[in-house]
Amino acid sequence: MPRGNPSPKLAITIDPDVHQDVLAAAAHDRLSVSAWMTMAARETLKRKAGLAAIAVWEDQHGRFTEEEMDEARRRVHAQLGTKRVVRRPE
Repeated sequence: MPRGNPSPKLAITIDPDVHQDVLAAAAHDRLSVSAWMTMAARETLKRKAGLAAIAVWEDQHGRFTEEEMDEARRRVHAQLGTKRVVRRPE
């Protein structure tokens, strides 16, 4: 980070069991803990924004049908190369 634009600092406390997992994940990804936590926070914020957008759409147009959800799952799995199916609670 350039000297004229320092990153803000954030002190956090996490559960001991999560601490070890974060250290291991950051090391595995070859990132500093700060970079890994920033990445995790970004992903979480993007996910929350996406879910909020879906909620607004459903408020305006009604809930997605099971067929629409199944098609969305197929597309996501094709992009990610996974087969895991996650269904949202009713």
